[in-house]
Amino acid sequence: MLIRRDRAMTAITILLDIAFHGGRATTASAADIAERLGLARRGMEPLLQALSRAGLLESVRGPRGGYRLGRPRRDIRLADIVAVVLAEGSEEEPAGPGGALQEAVVDRLWAELDEAAQARLAALTLDDLLRRAQDAGIRRPSAEPISFAI
Repeated sequence: MLIRRDRAMTAITILLDIAFHGGRATTASAADIAERLGLARRGMEPLLQALSRAGLLESVRGPRGGYRLGRPRRDIRLADIVAVVLAEGSEEEPAGPGGALQEAVVDRLWAELDEAAQARLAALTLDDLLRRAQDAGIRRPSAEPISFAI
């Protein structure tokens, strides 16, 4: 079971976007997230709901509602995010090739690669990804309150 790249990467990117633009302090609307990531909001909603049910996100209702991190970004491991995606996408994979070489060599190789990928995902947090963004020169938006002083 190697990572389902499309859904897993989308879920990681959604959480990274929320962490980058607000974290636990402010909410990010689904529309804003979809616009920043170039995704269809409708296609993103099931992932947002699954991540909320898993406690990785908090859903806030109301005029200033949206999503915020459900726990500190240093406590959200990429393996946690991928686990939610894999649990939600419980569709059965199509049968692959068979035979002695497949079972003795390729299936074992795939298991090794999967184990290595899971170990790497377990070692990385959203905090690590935010540091990578900073190292790449991406600056977080400032969250200065609007001043209405006259």
